[in-house]
Amino acid sequence: MDVALLAVLCLLFLGAAERAESFTCQLFSPQRASCRGQNLAKAPSNLSKVLEVLDLSYNKIQSVASGDFSSLTRLKVLDLDYNHIASVAHDAFAANVLLERLHLFNNSLREIPSRALRPLKNLKVLSLSNNLYPRATLDAATFGALRNLEDLSLGGSAIATVGREDFVSLADTPLKTFALKTASAFKEYQSGAFSPLNTSALWCDIAVDHNALALPLLLRDLQGKPLEYLRFRNLFEFTYYTDTVDLFSGLAKVDVEELVFFRGKFNENLLRSVLLNVQKSPVRDLSFIAIDFARSPQWKPPEAGVGNLTLCRLMLKDISNPDVLRFDWTFTWFSGVSYLSILNVNFNFVPCDAWGQMTRLVALNVSNNRLVDEYIYNEACLYRGIMPHLEHFNLSSNALARLRTVARLTAHWPQLSALDLSHNRIGSATDWPCAWTRSLTWLTLAHNAVTTDIFRCLPTTLRFLDLSHSQLERLDVGYFAAAADLQELRLTGNKIKFIPTKWRCPNLRVLAVDGNSFGVISRGSFVNMPQLSQLKAGNNPYHCVCELHGFLQETFRNRKLTLLDWPQGWTCYHPEPLLDTPVAAYNPRVTECDVTVVVAIAVSVTAAAIVAGMVLCWRFNLPWYLRATFQIVRSKYRAGRSQGSRPFAYHAFISYSCSDAEWVRQELLQRLEASSPPYHVCIHERDFMPGAGLSTTSLTTLRGAAR
Repeated sequence: MDVALLAVLCLLFLGAAERAESFTCQLFSPQRASCRGQNLAKAPSNLSKVLEVLDLSYNKIQSVASGDFSSLTRLKVLDLDYNHIASVAHDAFAANVLLERLHLFNNSLREIPSRALRPLKNLKVLSLSNNLYPRATLDAATFGALRNLEDLSLGGSAIATVGREDFVSLADTPLKTFALKTASAFKEYQSGAFSPLNTSALWCDIAVDHNALALPLLLRDLQGKPLEYLRFRNLFEFTYYTDTVDLFSGLAKVDVEELVFFRGKFNENLLRSVLLNVQKSPVRDLSFIAIDFARSPQWKPPEAGVGNLTLCRLMLKDISNPDVLRFDWTFTWFSGVSYLSILNVNFNFVPCDAWGQMTRLVALNVSNNRLVDEYIYNEACLYRGIMPHLEHFNLSSNALARLRTVARLTAHWPQLSALDLSHNRIGSATDWPCAWTRSLTWLTLAHNAVTTDIFRCLPTTLRFLDLSHSQLERLDVGYFAAAADLQELRLTGNKIKFIPTKWRCPNLRVLAVDGNSFGVISRGSFVNMPQLSQLKAGNNPYHCVCELHGFLQETFRNRKLTLLDWPQGWTCYHPEPLLDTPVAAYNPRVTECDVTVVVAIAVSVTAAAIVAGMVLCWRFNLPWYLRATFQIVRSKYRAGRSQGSRPFAYHAFISYSCSDAEWVRQELLQRLEASSPPYHVCIHERDFMPGAGLSTTSLTTLRGAAR
């Protein structure tokens, strides 16, 4: 009984496991599935046979067996990064001949799975780095046949030797990128190892702490190769280079356009060695990123600077020690640079000599540092006649507080056209006016804390102005009238409470006022902006009233103005019954908002009533009845005011029909006129003269006397 129960429980467990497996992978489409980070020990067996892209990264797969992917014959991309794969069966990918991208990065492979890769003739991207195989020697039969291969990454922390025969099989394969990782395990580089490589970009994650002289051999093997990109990562990972041998002497003969040093330890001597050799080389772009810079213990001031360094781009980024800028106090290494970027280097002071050296700069980016007003502008420095070619100046993410300081710094730079001051501490402009260079046309002050006074210090030559996320509450319409060339204005994420009715900006084409605090836009809001063609105005607390509806109807009807963020973000805030209702769903009745329709309806109803009245009057002889009524009322009025002694001719007037005429003459008249005293009775057939009417006075008097 216990055995049977155990068997049932096992079956239930297996069924539950199979059901759980069916919900493991996420399908983005019939051809794309992701099983990323699901703690899988093997590839799921119930995957769709039409899959072309499969992500199995960040799991716990330890091996790839023969039948794991045999049903996925259409597979083109397979990602097995960040697993524990130690072995791959020889026929693991036999059915996946269409595979173009295979990722096995950061696994535990003890050898390169050459036999498993042989069927993959269409392979373009192969990532095998960060594994545990001790040599990177490539099998000629396998890699010599992968003629479509474009990106190849090899190596890991177990490789100590880069042999001269390792990459011979790649001699006829024109790669786009080749990456080799040995890290600090590297000890030997055999001359000629890189000679067979035919690649546009070379990534070397090779630390030469134990064998610095391997670097000149490596550079010599790269001579004459048309490299576009060469990157060294952690060149010196644990120690600073202190020997006197010039490690970069062979760089002059390496035909490379961009050279990057990422991480690693640099001192002043090594940095100078790089610069002196780069100025003799074809290198056009040079970058030092996240390097660990320190002073050289035996450094001597140079007799001359690095004055012949001609570069298109020089980048210093993510370097915690600002002394990297002061290792050569002459600053001549900036003199031949066109595009200079000094990013996150923590410097806050610019010596006068530095400004004078940067004569060829076209763009200067010093964002994400600690620059303050007092140290970026010095009254003792001469700023006239410097920066003759500078067009773009990026000062974002610093600690600048006064806009006038930047204006004084750049006032005499004749070509400056773009200035980025975002993410600073710029507030009100109390020390206006500000003098700017007339060439400035592009300015961003986003993510500051400005007030309306800032408009007094802004240049009026701008074509682009960004004041987004700057806590601005009100606009100065006078500035926009003066800035006649302004074409694009960004005011996103401020606290603007209303759109000024007299806002005039004649050439404005693009306006962003989304994320503010105003509730109404009317037809006249932008009437003084005849060129406005694009508007972004969502995420405001809109009052869904006739003014807003009229503006939208006119916008959609004319099709001159495009609402960039419509209808997303356009939501009613008022009145309360429409709270959180999309503005697009607000559709008032025509009579609520269109005055013309209301007037037309009122006029039409009035006219119809008048016409109907006229027809009724004509049909029922109403004028006669009106005159008779008027006469009766008039008679009653006069009778009430008349004196009792006023003489009258008759006591009564008898109106009767023809059928009663005989009774009136023989009975009624006889009795009334024969009574004592007699009544004087008026009847029409006896007492009216033909063509004459009864005297109103007599009739009134008669009636009064009768009463």
